[in-house]
Amino acid sequence: MKQTVSYKQADVGEGYDAILIGSGPGSLVTAAALAKRGKRCLILERHYAPGGYTHIFKRRNYEWDVGVHYIGEVNRENSMLSRLFRYVSDGSLEWADMGDVYDRIRFGDEIFDFVKGRRAWLDKMKTYFPSAEDCRALDQYMEAVLDATRQARTFFAEKVAPALVASVAGGFMRRRFMKYAGRSTLDVLSSITQNPKLIAVLTGQYGDYGLPPSRSSFAMHAMLVRHYFNGGAYPIGGSGRIFEVIAPIITQAGGLVVTNAEVAQVVVRSGRAVGVEMADGRVIEAPLIISGAGVPTTAHKLLGPEDARRTGLLECTEKVDRSAAHLSLYLGFKGTSEELKLPRANWWYYPAEYDHDATVERYLNDHEAPFPVVYASFPSAKDPSWEERFPGRSTVELVTLAPYEWFQSWEGTRWGKRGDDYSAFKARFSERLLSKLYELEPHLEGAVDHAELSTPLSTRHFCNYEKGEIYGLEHDPRRFHQRSLRPRTQIKGFYLTGQDVATAGIGGAMIGGVLCASAILKTNLIKEVMVA
Repeated sequence: MKQTVSYKQADVGEGYDAILIGSGPGSLVTAAALAKRGKRCLILERHYAPGGYTHIFKRRNYEWDVGVHYIGEVNRENSMLSRLFRYVSDGSLEWADMGDVYDRIRFGDEIFDFVKGRRAWLDKMKTYFPSAEDCRALDQYMEAVLDATRQARTFFAEKVAPALVASVAGGFMRRRFMKYAGRSTLDVLSSITQNPKLIAVLTGQYGDYGLPPSRSSFAMHAMLVRHYFNGGAYPIGGSGRIFEVIAPIITQAGGLVVTNAEVAQVVVRSGRAVGVEMADGRVIEAPLIISGAGVPTTAHKLLGPEDARRTGLLECTEKVDRSAAHLSLYLGFKGTSEELKLPRANWWYYPAEYDHDATVERYLNDHEAPFPVVYASFPSAKDPSWEERFPGRSTVELVTLAPYEWFQSWEGTRWGKRGDDYSAFKARFSERLLSKLYELEPHLEGAVDHAELSTPLSTRHFCNYEKGEIYGLEHDPRRFHQRSLRPRTQIKGFYLTGQDVATAGIGGAMIGGVLCASAILKTNLIKEVMVA
C-alpha cells in the first residue's frame, strides 16, 4: 500500500476514527498506537514531505536530514525509547552506534570528549577536572541528573492521569520533579561548583534544547544529558527511515498519510471537536482531532480565540516563549567519509571562554559577533548504508543559533526567491560557518561540492513554526509550570501530541505521542510498550 498521497491529487475519503494535524514523530506514534487498536487515522501534513523534523531532502547526489543528528538510548536493548521504536515499527528500524565518543566539546583549542557509559563518562570528566573539589562536584552533579530524571516519570504520568486522580494526587506527583524543573541549570550547577570551566563543559550540549544555562530548566538539561549517557546512534538508511517504518502500521489499519494538506482550523461545535476545515474550505469530520502542530500554531491558527483561551493554550503562549531558531548549513563533498576522514562524533565548538550566557547575549545583540556555538554533524559517516546509496559522496551539517527577527524583513517573500540582499546576508553566515568547519577539520578546506544554508524562514516555510523555532515551546523553568501542556484539552475530543506535551527533540516528541495515545485509549501504554 502506498504510504502517502497528495491532497491535491487524491480524494482522502471519510469515516476516519481520528484526524491528526501534522506528521511529525508525535503524530506518527499516536497514530501507530491507535492503529494497533484497529482505529483508522488520517494524518494531514501541509508539507510535500512527511515526517516533520525526521524528513530528509535531496540535492543532486546528496541527502541531508533536517532534525535527526543522533538519538540516545536506542542502542540500549531494554530502554523505553528502544522499545518504543520497536513497538511503532514492528522492529524494522536498525541503528548504528556512533562509537565510544559521541560528542566532542571544544573551547578554542581545548577539547573535552563525552564518552559512552555513565561510569566511563564520569571517570573521563574527572581526568579533565582532577581536583578533589571538582571530583566531588561531579559526583553531586551525577546524583542530581539521575534524581531529576527519576522524578520525571511521575511528572509525565500525571499528564495522563484521570481527572480525579490528578486533582487528588497531582501536586504530589509533580512536586519532586518541580524541585529541579523550577530552577535554572546555572542555578543548580552554581550550588554544586563555582568552577566556570566545569559548568561550561557540563552544559556543552545546551544546543540540543536551545537555551544557555541561566535560562534553561535544569530538569530539561538533566533529561538531555541522561539521554546520551549510553552514547548516540543514527538510523541506518537515514532519518527518513523513521517515517518509512512507522507509516505501514497506520496504513495497514486503513489509515492514510496525506501531504500538501493544509488545515485551516479545527471545527468545534457545542464544546466538542468534530472535524477540521481544510485551506480549500472542505470539512472532514472525525470523533477525535489531534494536533501535532505545536501549541503556538494550535492556539493562534487552528483554534478560535475563545477555544484557545478555554484550553489554556493561549495563556501558555503568553507565559512561555517559542524556542530558539537556527541556521543550518548543508554541505556535500565528493569522496567517501573514509577518504575524507570524517568522524562519527559530533563537534560542539565554542569561543575560547567559559560563559555560554555571555557569548549568546553578545551574539544576539550583534550578528557579526562570534558564534556562541557551532554544532557539526557528519551524517554520511554515521550511516553504514550511506556508501551503498550515495557512492563516492559525503555530507556535513553545521548548525548555529539565529533569531527569527534577523530575517523578518523577508517574511513576505517566497522560498527560493527572496532576493539578492537575502542571498548576500545568507552568504556571509555560510562563509563564517565554513571557516569554523575548517578549524575543526582543516583537511576539508576547498573540497566543498555543494553548500546550502537554511534560515528561520526556511523552518517556517517547511515546518510551519511561525518564528522558525526548532524545539516548540522554550524549555525554561516556566514551561514546566504550565498545566495545559498535556494531551487532553478542555475541548471534548481534542488532544495534543508531540514535543510540547513532553520535551524537546525526536525522543521527546515520541514520548508526547505515547502520552497522547494513553490519554485517548485510557490505558498505560508505556507499560504495554515495555512488555511488547
